[in-house]
Amino acid sequence: MNNFWDFSVWGTFNLVAVLLVSLLLANMLKKYVKFLKNSLIPTSVLGGILILIASAIYKAVTGVYLFDTPFFGGDGMNVLEILTYHALALGFIASSLKTSTNKLNKKRTNEIFNTGVTTVSSYLLQGVLGLGITIVIAMFVSGFFAASGVLLPFGFGQGTGQALNYGNIYETDWGFDGGRSFGLTVAALGFLCAALGGVIHLNILKKKGKFNPQGELTEKLTMADVQDENEIPVNGSIDKLTVQLTLVAITYFATYMLMMGLSALLPGMTSVIYGFNFLIGVLLASLMKVLLKGLSKKQIVKRQHTNNFLLNRISNFFFDVMVVAGIAAIKIDLIKQYWWVLLILAVVGTISTYLYNLWIAKLFFKEYKDEQFLVMYGMLTGTASTGVMLLRELDPEFKTPAQENLILQNFPAIVFGFPLMLLATLAPKNPILTLILLVAFFIVMNLILFRSFIFKRKKKNTSQDQSVSESQPTETN
Repeated sequence: MNNFWDFSVWGTFNLVAVLLVSLLLANMLKKYVKFLKNSLIPTSVLGGILILIASAIYKAVTGVYLFDTPFFGGDGMNVLEILTYHALALGFIASSLKTSTNKLNKKRTNEIFNTGVTTVSSYLLQGVLGLGITIVIAMFVSGFFAASGVLLPFGFGQGTGQALNYGNIYETDWGFDGGRSFGLTVAALGFLCAALGGVIHLNILKKKGKFNPQGELTEKLTMADVQDENEIPVNGSIDKLTVQLTLVAITYFATYMLMMGLSALLPGMTSVIYGFNFLIGVLLASLMKVLLKGLSKKQIVKRQHTNNFLLNRISNFFFDVMVVAGIAAIKIDLIKQYWWVLLILAVVGTISTYLYNLWIAKLFFKEYKDEQFLVMYGMLTGTASTGVMLLRELDPEFKTPAQENLILQNFPAIVFGFPLMLLATLAPKNPILTLILLVAFFIVMNLILFRSFIFKRKKKNTSQDQSVSESQPTETN
């Protein structure tokens, strides 16, 4: 029987409280410290870094991890990783439950599709370069884990949660000592690189006269932004926020049950299946939306239960917790021997992602190339919220379609990106074969992306050949 005054009762709450306080402290620093305000570093990243510094100092002095002390329940570092793991899926589920009334024309559909393909192509580019670098390093450094470079697209392209998932798989299934911290560090460096690259690009635009800093914006909300016409009341017999959290919880519970079933059918794939918790959650959230829509059409459910405003708040909360917990969970002593490898991966990942997305934005999104570049670069080095944050500096009212592209590109990105996740599980077994397959996949995705240029050129050449043949005189016997 637990005593209510024991640390075992209060440890997890104390840990979560420290995470949330760090967010408030980071937010204050960003408001009052000029270089932090101008840095574009996300508040959640800064909060995580503050905790990481305090934790590293404590570990250096005492030899014990700060969050593994009795005050935090004695196993706080594992709790941080668990929070990161669950917050990723819960954030995506909340986002996926939102309703959408957008009607798309052919041009917009193409732009969204191209955005999704660009996302996957960027993952693959990061994967090819990251894996290539670590394969070469493994040839010269004895005992180095050759497949570790695959964590670059998961840390940069997909963020803290997926970096932790695959770092954990590599550590538990393949013996990569410090794999989880390696992945989390890649993700943390990605956020810093997102801010650095974003500031550089905005300064370039400022010199060209295309960007005038407007300072912090205050979001003005109307009732239409907060609630649709046919929604349930805010505080009826059950509070509307409680309904949103319940829908998220039901979806995640169904996700867990499905993963349990799949693991029973495929016991050798258990780690991979549970690593896809966010993807399975997104798919089930989409089914939940279809179910609710069907019940509404049959008048079984007479009012709309989902609320986009509250689901946005829930999603952002979970993503903030995911980032700050993920960075706080880094064990610096486990990755200090690899600091130079991490630095190489960060530099190469940043430059390649910057140049590739800048090129794509200029080719396919000419009407709003700078906005599209910023939102994509921010997402592909940090998270979607980082991309939106960079976009708001240039397009504060979201007048361009860049933000909508970011949201709606998820479906094609998930479809095309799924093979990358499978290849990541092959990498520890056969890194060179995985690298070859990643290169081949990258070429295929770029053929899909540049399809309009390829087919246009073929069509043009065919027309020219026909015109030439028609202009030549025919021979007579």
